[in-house]
Amino acid sequence: MIYAFYGLIFGFLIPYMARRFSKFMPATPGYALYHLVWPVKRVKKEKRAQSAEYQRLVRQYLMRSVGWAIISAALSYAAYSCFDGINVWWLLVLIWILLLLYEIDERMLLLPDILTVPLLILGFMFAAIAMPDVDYYSISAAHLSALGAAAGYVLPVLASLLIIRKYPEAFGGGDIKLLAASGAWLGLGAVPYLILISCVVFGAFMLIRRQRAGAFGPAIVIATLILVFFNA
Repeated sequence: MIYAFYGLIFGFLIPYMARRFSKFMPATPGYALYHLVWPVKRVKKEKRAQSAEYQRLVRQYLMRSVGWAIISAALSYAAYSCFDGINVWWLLVLIWILLLLYEIDERMLLLPDILTVPLLILGFMFAAIAMPDVDYYSISAAHLSALGAAAGYVLPVLASLLIIRKYPEAFGGGDIKLLAASGAWLGLGAVPYLILISCVVFGAFMLIRRQRAGAFGPAIVIATLILVFFNA
């Protein structure tokens, strides 16, 4: 249950961290870390206390924090149940970063490099350190991770070239980097499924919300989590 507790704490902080990112992005990693820990307060307490709109936003913010806390705790406990003690912390970091990226992209339509690039590097490290070598064709897990990252980057770029005239913003740079990072974690064989599930989830979101465009990052996050637990 300790993993669920850690997930609960992190999930409760997700809206706060996403809100901080929205105020200082783009930023260097050092600048971002500084302002996450020491935020700049621009509104006086007296004005905030007297504002009915502010109170409404606080209630909405707290409800969102509670929602993310429940989701993060549930996924953290599921990771503990599905994976052994050696790999569980790797997967917890993956889950928590993905959830934070979901919230940031929903809020800002942006997937910051200071999260996607470290996620990509951690995927390589996970494959090299924690994953066993693959026997068929004498391909190591590290090689499959590198190939998965390359496929996650190249395939969306090629797909966007085919539809760039009609949909010039079909794939953003952050979306492609997140697909590459997910490919590094999942390996080469999962990349086609990753892209397919992401497109299906995104299409479902657009139908439910009756929109023609929106953030693609949340669909990638959901697809990645589906494949992580499917391969458990």
